[in-house]
Amino acid sequence: MSHYKSNLRDIEFNLYEVFGAEDYFGTGPFAAVDADQARMLLGELDRFTRNSIWAESFVPADRTPLELSPEGDITIPEELDQALRAFYEAGWHLLPLPTHLGGFGAPPSIRWAASELLSGGHATAMLWPIGALMGAIIDQVGTEGQKARFGRPMIERCWGGTMVLTEPDAGSDVGAGVTRAVRVEDNGDDDLGAVYHLEGIKRFITSADAQTHENTVHLVLARPEHAGPGTKGLSLFIVPKLHVDAEGDLGERNGVRVSNLEKKMGIKGSATCELSLGQDGTPCVGYLVGDVHDGIRQMFLVIEYARMMVGTKAMATLSTGYLNALDYAKVRVQGADLTRSTDKRAPKVEIIQHPDVRRLLIEQKAHAEGMRALVMYTGWVQDQAQLHGEDAEEHARWIAREDLLLPLVKGYCSEKAYELLALSLQTFGGSGFTQDYPVEQYLRDAKIDTLYEGTTAIQALDLLFRKIVRDQGATLTWLADQVRELVKAGRDDDPFARERQALGQALEDVSQHLGILVGHAMASMDETKRAEIYKAGLNSTEFLYSLAEVVIGWLLLRQAEIAQDQLDAAVTNGDGDFYTGKVASARWFLRTVPPKVALRRQKAQVEDGWLMEVPESAF
Repeated sequence: MSHYKSNLRDIEFNLYEVFGAEDYFGTGPFAAVDADQARMLLGELDRFTRNSIWAESFVPADRTPLELSPEGDITIPEELDQALRAFYEAGWHLLPLPTHLGGFGAPPSIRWAASELLSGGHATAMLWPIGALMGAIIDQVGTEGQKARFGRPMIERCWGGTMVLTEPDAGSDVGAGVTRAVRVEDNGDDDLGAVYHLEGIKRFITSADAQTHENTVHLVLARPEHAGPGTKGLSLFIVPKLHVDAEGDLGERNGVRVSNLEKKMGIKGSATCELSLGQDGTPCVGYLVGDVHDGIRQMFLVIEYARMMVGTKAMATLSTGYLNALDYAKVRVQGADLTRSTDKRAPKVEIIQHPDVRRLLIEQKAHAEGMRALVMYTGWVQDQAQLHGEDAEEHARWIAREDLLLPLVKGYCSEKAYELLALSLQTFGGSGFTQDYPVEQYLRDAKIDTLYEGTTAIQALDLLFRKIVRDQGATLTWLADQVRELVKAGRDDDPFARERQALGQALEDVSQHLGILVGHAMASMDETKRAEIYKAGLNSTEFLYSLAEVVIGWLLLRQAEIAQDQLDAAVTNGDGDFYTGKVASARWFLRTVPPKVALRRQKAQVEDGWLMEVPESAF
């Protein structure tokens, strides 16, 4: 029996009942996939992720060590290799790609629904097949020669791909990277871009090699000679493991190899590698992407996808963790009902009857469904950006809305999923701490989500200074207006009056919290008050949490209204329990989370920066 418990019903509820995807699937840029086809695709993928080698490889990939040869070749567990080959053979790597690349042409919202299913079934396996994404990005920003030599084969021949940023002394500070790029040849008749030799060491590179892929193409950030400092001085290079000739045949090894495998807490089936470039006497040949020095902007096409994927992975893991805990709570018999706890002859009950277990479960349920709503809403926003692609101004507005939401998806989902997976484990009691159940692996595999593709602190600073301050809060104001509209929309006999009031107060608290942080940032522009910025830094991550919770509360209340309408109309078609659960999730969330938002605002309000005055020796 599969460890993975999916929630396709809730995915479809978001897509069709909340966001009305039926109205635009099958039209415009999404002409290739209509609503019925989307349902069919997700239904088939749901079966694949639960009832195939994909989910079956979950445990072996964790228990069987990866092997690294002296030549830098990695052997992954046989079951994981089989899962990836099954994924490629079924064509699932093509689902998010445009039709001109042989893809399904599915809308972004379907991509993220699919990512949830794949990540829930086997999160580590999901980290491997990103070569198709890299190929699509090369098709977007590469030269014609690069598209033909590398981009399309990455898709058609299922090559591996990596994003290569981090260095031993330049982790989150990407602009501190020192990997060198020495120009050796200008762009030639083959239009592969200017040729460089790269020299350096990269670290924490995900999925850098496996026997599954006949070739792997690395997208590497490096600093050309005489380039300036910081991220603006970095350029992006295509670095294949094996050279590729004009006919597409694979040749000799390039001067890039895996030189170490990290030993990790979780995601053990993912090869987290040290990558050596030009360190063994063989030149590491790289081709300047697009034959232009625009590395950080080009790499952000990958980074933004990766951040969304990480948040989706975290949410998916919490969802299956919760559903596993729920099933266990329904069958585990222990203790009498609390109303008869002193009666030694009272029958024992399933633990779901105990109040504190119900508290554990509803907290997991509300957040898992709320974070799914956040992911699916962000996917819907990405859909709108593509639908408005012909209108430059409207397209730009939707892109700005997507940009605002990405730090919430990545930062909040990763932090909250890891926190609440501990409650999933707690529901199992001591059994959850053993390998008899999947939840201990879920917990280990999820911690990385708070770390890679930018830690939560970096997401918070990005949210505050790049996404809000840079456009003077215009995009956030638009989002706040959507929330206010729902707060004011209650009818006379409103069943959600209390929840609506709580959401409105939370929005006000978040607005005040933001004003406090912006005030500190503005004050710090005075040279005599530079330390004021510390006060913003001490409270920026908590602002991200609060904003995410307001958006999630808004989305859950929208869902509750739709669910209540169905219950009132008594046309649930057997979905009565589902709709009742949607109301319960919103009600619990909006009765318990907004006080935390208020508390964070109060903390920011009285912040005096004292912590930054504590000497290091006192820690």
